[in-house]
Amino acid sequence: MLDPMKETAAAWIDSNESRGVSLLKKLVEQRSVQGNESGAQAIILEKCRQLGLQIDLWEPERESLKSHPHFYCTRAHFKDSPNIAAVLSGKGGGKSLILNGHIDVVPEGDLSRWEDEPYSASCRDGKVYGRGTSDMKGGTVALLMAMEALIANGIQLNGDVIFQSVIEEESGGAGTLAAAVKGYKADGALIPEPTGMKIFSKQQGSMWFKVKIRGLSAHGGTRYEGVSAIEKSYAAASHIKSLEDERNKRITDPLYETVPIPVPINIGEISGGNWPSSVPDLVIMSGRCGIAPDETAESVQQEFEEWMKTLAEKDPWFKDHPAEVEWYGARWLPNGLDGEHELLASLKASFLEASGKEAVVEASPWGTDGGMLFHAGGVPTVVFGPGATEAAHFPNEFIEVRAITECAKIIAFFLMDWCGTDDLLNGGSK
Repeated sequence: MLDPMKETAAAWIDSNESRGVSLLKKLVEQRSVQGNESGAQAIILEKCRQLGLQIDLWEPERESLKSHPHFYCTRAHFKDSPNIAAVLSGKGGGKSLILNGHIDVVPEGDLSRWEDEPYSASCRDGKVYGRGTSDMKGGTVALLMAMEALIANGIQLNGDVIFQSVIEEESGGAGTLAAAVKGYKADGALIPEPTGMKIFSKQQGSMWFKVKIRGLSAHGGTRYEGVSAIEKSYAAASHIKSLEDERNKRITDPLYETVPIPVPINIGEISGGNWPSSVPDLVIMSGRCGIAPDETAESVQQEFEEWMKTLAEKDPWFKDHPAEVEWYGARWLPNGLDGEHELLASLKASFLEASGKEAVVEASPWGTDGGMLFHAGGVPTVVFGPGATEAAHFPNEFIEVRAITECAKIIAFFLMDWCGTDDLLNGGSK
């Protein structure tokens, strides 16, 4: 039989689904790309005020963060890009929890591929469409609905809940780092990224790289007198693909069984040449290199660099003209929970109680702020949320409304179990 307090919270979430949709639509209508987060944060701020939370609103200071070993950000400042931390204080004696959501979204891309305007927040067939619906404003709404379900029904927790709406997750986690540096820590954390309602106990990290390939310039009419950097880049790209194959052969973790390439190396940009009638003497390939949960960025960098040195064994040109590797821009730290960790066990139990089904536990195919929460704040973190991974960053991004409410119920149950409540209806303590 379901605990009466949990039954009450679940019923409240079901009956207030339309309020959740309304909040989500308001958030999606705000184009909160990097540097433009303040409008969406204002909506979050007002909601936190309505809930009576203790609010901390601040713009992270780059100067105070840049010396931190986990700061990877190319922004010159964070003016008009505020962070929010809002605390629901417990009565004492319970474990604390961070609920961490990011407010920034990636740009909308090619508008011709969108059926609706990306920020119209159109709603049809039980879904809300628009940039940021799945990644991850829908998850943030689920967090707020779970908290409001407890507050509205007078269900008081023993441990503190620290709700965070942070900037910069899509660019390396500076917002979450700023919150950790400011002292926001807890016994555990949950991030509602779009996992399709699976629990991700492990997340890969990633980092950006550039590989410069040198050639020898010549006139296109006598191209045999030069060496094309574009042609040489074919060999370099193939060599990088071979490294990806080698690295993924080593991944035996069963949580990656359904992931075709657990730690990809993706070449996302290629530029080279400056004139159709000239042999190009430089090509720059930029990409993303995955980091397994049990690896460090430094060890992966070293392996990548050593691997590129062996390119000369396949093509003698690279002996005197080695490929140059540079690490730059954003970086996401890997993270992983032990399969028996109490945070994971509590969330799995809440999932079963709220849904009647066993949770699916997997490893994330992408990075999150979970690595930052753990490595910078020492906070064990699990990732679980509504929304489809395949919808994030794509045109016509969407989220199912029922997924938000079902997720909110599970999180509400999780809050009661993890933080503890004084169960006045049944007697005793949880």
